[in-house]
Amino acid sequence: MRLSGKAFSLLALAATVALPGCVSPVGPVEVTRFHAPDVAMLGGGTIHVEPAEGQADDMEFRTYANAVMRELTRLGYSEPIPGQDTGEQVAVLSLERHRYQPQRGSNPVSVGVGGSTGSYGSGVGVGVGIDLSGPPPEQVDTKIAVTIMERASGRHLWEGRASFTVRADSPLAQTPLGAAKMTEALFKGFPGESGETILVK
Repeated sequence: MRLSGKAFSLLALAATVALPGCVSPVGPVEVTRFHAPDVAMLGGGTIHVEPAEGQADDMEFRTYANAVMRELTRLGYSEPIPGQDTGEQVAVLSLERHRYQPQRGSNPVSVGVGGSTGSYGSGVGVGVGIDLSGPPPEQVDTKIAVTIMERASGRHLWEGRASFTVRADSPLAQTPLGAAKMTEALFKGFPGESGETILVK
């Protein structure tokens, strides 16, 4: 099919408008928190970040653990002295990260025919929609969960979960930047409204 100059211009404009959405590097962080009715024990004393059961204590995990500790320190906690104190409280951290390729489900080309009549004549127009964005970009999905417990009794004082999806080519897909963004969102407004899920941009 041969397109007129006007039709080609409209297609080019549509492609240009679509591009910003394709290159958007970030999505919001989804955060859910729960805490005990008495929050007086939160935000003070010594605390140590430890891996959850079955969690690999590797370099990637340590990056997130350090980011969690930075946020806890900002909230008023302090780190125990290594070798002398294990902390009055413990923050148990779990981390999940995986890459995936989204599948495009729509037809890349669509054709529409429209007609009009009126006092000044009639006409028939053909509209062509072409998806020029290419395959969906690869994504990185990250989930973290932190449980703050009283070490002596094992009582749960606070629990928080955060999930975040970003394009694999975004700087925030890199562990240090992603860890900083996720932990900042997780502890924003600490301890938060118990049972509420929020989106942090």
